[in-house]
Amino acid sequence: MGETGALTLSFVEIGEEHLQETVDIYNYYVLNTTVSFHTEPLEPAEMRLSVLSGDLRFKSYAIMQERTMLGYVLIARHKNKQAYDTSGEISIYLKPGSGGHGIGGQALDFIERQATGLGFHTLVATVCADNEPSRRLFLRHGYEQSALFKEIGCKFGVWLDIVSYQKILA
Repeated sequence: MGETGALTLSFVEIGEEHLQETVDIYNYYVLNTTVSFHTEPLEPAEMRLSVLSGDLRFKSYAIMQERTMLGYVLIARHKNKQAYDTSGEISIYLKPGSGGHGIGGQALDFIERQATGLGFHTLVATVCADNEPSRRLFLRHGYEQSALFKEIGCKFGVWLDIVSYQKILA
Protein backbone atom coordinates (compact mmCIF):
# COMPACT_ATOMS: atom_id res chain seq x y z
CA MET A 1 0.00 0.00 0.00
CA GLY A 2 1.09 3.55 -0.71
CA GLU A 3 1.06 6.42 1.75
CA THR A 4 -2.59 7.24 1.03
CA GLY A 5 -3.70 3.65 1.61
CA ALA A 6 -4.02 3.00 -2.12
CA LEU A 7 -2.37 -0.03 -3.64
CA THR A 8 1.00 0.63 -5.26
CA LEU A 9 0.53 -0.22 -8.91
CA SER A 10 2.60 -0.23 -12.05
CA PHE A 11 1.41 -0.22 -15.64
CA VAL A 12 3.21 -2.33 -18.22
CA GLU A 13 2.45 -2.41 -21.91
CA ILE A 14 0.67 -5.69 -22.60
CA GLY A 15 2.75 -8.33 -24.32
CA GLU A 16 2.26 -11.96 -25.26
CA GLU A 17 3.10 -12.95 -21.67
CA HIS A 18 -0.08 -11.18 -20.48
CA LEU A 19 -2.40 -12.45 -23.20
CA GLN A 20 -3.91 -15.51 -21.49
CA GLU A 21 -4.58 -13.64 -18.25
CA THR A 22 -6.17 -10.81 -20.24
CA VAL A 23 -8.43 -13.35 -21.97
CA ASP A 24 -9.35 -14.92 -18.63
CA ILE A 25 -10.25 -11.56 -17.07
CA TYR A 26 -12.31 -10.46 -20.04
CA ASN A 27 -14.11 -13.79 -20.46
CA TYR A 28 -15.21 -13.69 -16.83
CA TYR A 29 -17.21 -10.56 -17.73
CA VAL A 30 -18.48 -12.13 -20.95
CA LEU A 31 -19.82 -15.21 -19.19
CA ASN A 32 -21.06 -13.73 -15.91
CA THR A 33 -22.01 -10.06 -16.35
CA THR A 34 -23.43 -7.39 -18.60
CA VAL A 35 -20.15 -5.44 -18.43
CA SER A 36 -19.24 -6.89 -21.84
CA PHE A 37 -21.77 -7.19 -24.62
CA HIS A 38 -19.97 -10.21 -26.05
CA THR A 39 -22.08 -13.29 -25.43
CA GLU A 40 -19.43 -15.87 -26.39
CA PRO A 41 -15.96 -16.11 -24.81
CA LEU A 42 -13.05 -14.74 -26.83
CA GLU A 43 -10.16 -16.89 -27.97
CA PRO A 44 -6.59 -15.64 -27.45
CA ALA A 45 -6.28 -14.80 -31.17
CA GLU A 46 -9.34 -12.52 -30.95
CA MET A 47 -8.05 -10.83 -27.79
CA ARG A 48 -4.64 -10.37 -29.40
CA LEU A 49 -6.26 -8.15 -32.05
CA SER A 50 -7.76 -5.96 -29.31
CA VAL A 51 -4.84 -5.58 -26.95
CA LEU A 52 -1.81 -6.03 -29.23
CA SER A 53 -2.85 -3.85 -32.14
CA GLY A 54 0.68 -2.74 -32.98
CA ASP A 55 -0.53 0.86 -33.28
CA LEU A 56 1.80 3.29 -31.52
CA ARG A 57 -1.10 5.38 -30.15
CA PHE A 58 -3.75 2.82 -29.28
CA LYS A 59 -2.18 0.74 -26.53
CA SER A 60 -3.12 -1.65 -23.75
CA TYR A 61 -1.47 -1.87 -20.34
CA ALA A 62 -1.44 -4.58 -17.69
CA ILE A 63 -2.25 -3.24 -14.24
CA MET A 64 0.35 -4.82 -11.97
CA GLN A 65 0.88 -5.05 -8.23
CA GLU A 66 4.40 -6.38 -8.01
CA ARG A 67 4.20 -9.53 -10.19
CA THR A 68 0.44 -9.98 -10.02
CA MET A 69 -1.77 -8.76 -12.85
CA LEU A 70 -4.89 -7.12 -11.39
CA GLY A 71 -6.45 -6.10 -14.69
CA TYR A 72 -5.80 -4.08 -17.79
CA VAL A 73 -6.59 -0.68 -19.26
CA LEU A 74 -6.57 0.36 -22.89
CA ILE A 75 -7.04 3.17 -25.36
CA ALA A 76 -8.73 1.97 -28.54
CA ARG A 77 -9.70 3.73 -31.73
CA HIS A 78 -13.04 5.50 -31.18
CA LYS A 79 -14.07 5.37 -34.86
CA ASN A 80 -12.09 4.30 -37.89
CA LYS A 81 -12.19 7.66 -39.68
CA GLN A 82 -9.34 10.17 -39.73
CA ALA A 83 -11.22 13.07 -38.11
CA TYR A 84 -11.59 10.93 -34.97
CA ASP A 85 -7.84 10.35 -34.60
CA THR A 86 -7.58 12.70 -31.62
CA SER A 87 -10.28 10.78 -29.74
CA GLY A 88 -9.80 7.50 -27.95
CA GLU A 89 -12.12 4.98 -26.37
CA ILE A 90 -10.93 3.74 -23.00
CA SER A 91 -11.77 0.56 -21.15
CA ILE A 92 -10.72 -0.83 -17.79
CA TYR A 93 -11.16 -4.48 -16.82
CA LEU A 94 -10.20 -5.67 -13.34
CA LYS A 95 -9.66 -9.21 -12.18
CA PRO A 96 -12.83 -10.36 -10.40
CA GLY A 97 -12.69 -9.40 -6.73
CA SER A 98 -10.20 -6.56 -7.31
CA GLY A 99 -12.76 -3.73 -7.32
CA GLY A 100 -13.17 -1.27 -4.48
CA HIS A 101 -9.44 -0.75 -3.82
CA GLY A 102 -8.83 2.36 -5.95
CA ILE A 103 -7.36 0.39 -8.85
CA GLY A 104 -9.84 1.77 -11.40
CA GLY A 105 -9.08 5.36 -10.39
CA GLN A 106 -5.34 4.82 -10.64
CA ALA A 107 -5.77 3.13 -14.02
CA LEU A 108 -7.91 6.00 -15.25
CA ASP A 109 -5.36 8.59 -14.09
CA PHE A 110 -2.60 6.62 -15.82
CA ILE A 111 -4.41 6.22 -19.13
CA GLU A 112 -5.35 9.92 -19.17
CA ARG A 113 -1.67 10.87 -18.74
CA GLN A 114 -0.74 8.49 -21.54
CA ALA A 115 -3.49 9.87 -23.78
CA THR A 116 -2.41 13.45 -23.13
CA GLY A 117 1.19 12.59 -23.99
CA LEU A 118 0.04 10.93 -27.20
CA GLY A 119 -1.90 14.02 -28.30
CA PHE A 120 -5.44 12.85 -27.63
CA HIS A 121 -8.00 15.61 -27.17
CA THR A 122 -11.02 13.60 -26.01
CA LEU A 123 -11.57 10.30 -24.25
CA VAL A 124 -14.82 8.34 -24.37
CA ALA A 125 -15.92 5.46 -22.17
CA THR A 126 -19.05 3.45 -22.88
CA VAL A 127 -20.50 1.25 -20.14
CA CYS A 128 -23.63 -0.77 -19.56
CA ALA A 129 -26.12 1.40 -17.68
CA ASP A 130 -26.37 -1.36 -15.04
CA ASN A 131 -22.67 -0.99 -14.23
CA GLU A 132 -22.94 1.46 -11.34
CA PRO A 133 -19.32 1.15 -10.14
CA SER A 134 -17.97 2.16 -13.58
CA ARG A 135 -20.51 4.95 -13.92
CA ARG A 136 -19.47 6.39 -10.54
CA LEU A 137 -15.78 6.03 -11.43
CA PHE A 138 -16.06 8.10 -14.59
CA LEU A 139 -18.22 10.78 -12.96
CA ARG A 140 -15.76 11.08 -10.03
CA HIS A 141 -12.94 11.65 -12.52
CA GLY A 142 -14.55 14.50 -14.39
CA TYR A 143 -16.27 12.66 -17.22
CA GLU A 144 -19.67 13.89 -18.34
CA GLN A 145 -22.47 11.70 -19.59
CA SER A 146 -22.71 12.41 -23.29
CA ALA A 147 -25.09 9.70 -24.55
CA LEU A 148 -27.65 7.16 -23.45
CA PHE A 149 -28.77 4.44 -25.82
CA LYS A 150 -31.81 2.54 -24.61
CA GLU A 151 -32.31 -1.19 -25.14
CA ILE A 152 -29.39 -1.36 -27.55
CA GLY A 153 -28.26 -4.84 -26.55
CA CYS A 154 -29.80 -8.02 -25.21
CA LYS A 155 -27.90 -10.38 -22.95
CA PHE A 156 -29.16 -13.06 -20.58
CA GLY A 157 -32.65 -12.35 -21.93
CA VAL A 158 -32.60 -8.74 -20.71
CA TRP A 159 -32.63 -5.55 -22.81
CA LEU A 160 -29.68 -3.36 -21.85
CA ASP A 161 -28.90 0.33 -22.11
CA ILE A 162 -25.44 1.81 -22.57
CA VAL A 163 -24.13 5.14 -21.34
CA SER A 164 -21.22 7.02 -22.88
CA TYR A 165 -19.03 9.35 -20.86
CA GLN A 166 -16.64 11.91 -22.32
CA LYS A 167 -13.74 13.95 -21.01
CA ILE A 168 -11.96 16.66 -22.96
CA LEU A 169 -8.31 16.54 -21.94
CA ALA A 170 -7.00 19.77 -23.43
